[in-house]
Amino acid sequence: MKFADFHPGQVIEAGPHVVTADAVVGFASQWDPQWFHVDAARAEAGTFGGLIASGWHTCAIAMRLVADAALAGSESFASPGLEYVKWPNPVRPGDALRLHAEVLEVRRSASRADLGILRWRWRLLNQVGGEVLDLVATSLFRLAD
Repeated sequence: MKFADFHPGQVIEAGPHVVTADAVVGFASQWDPQWFHVDAARAEAGTFGGLIASGWHTCAIAMRLVADAALAGSESFASPGLEYVKWPNPVRPGDALRLHAEVLEVRRSASRADLGILRWRWRLLNQVGGEVLDLVATSLFRLAD
C-alpha cells in the first residue's frame, strides 16, 4: 500500500499464521532462551501448562503480517518506535494468529514535506478471538515533495 492509501479508521486484516512448536523453540533458542519457551517437558509442568512463544516472536509474526499486507511496495522506510506493547495472553503451538491493524492517524510532517507519518494499532488474535498482542506503532514514509 502507498502512504496515500491509508486513512484514519481503516482496518487492515491478514493471516492466519499458524505457530508451530518448532518455530516457538527455534526462535526462543536463538533470541529468548527461557525455559518456558524452549523446554517442552519443563514448560508442561509450569505456570502455562506447556510451551509458549516469546513475546518478541509474537511481535515478529505481527511484523511479517503487516509487511505482507500493508507495507510491501510502500514508501515505508523506518519507525521511531512503539507507544506500548502488551501480550495479554500467551501464544501456544497450534495457534492460528490473525492481524487486525487499525489506522489511528495519517499526516505529513510539519517540518519535512517529504515525510509521511502513520500511527496505527496492531492487534493479533488467536483462533478463538483471544488477544495475544496489542501495540501502537509509528511508521515513517518517504514521500515526493
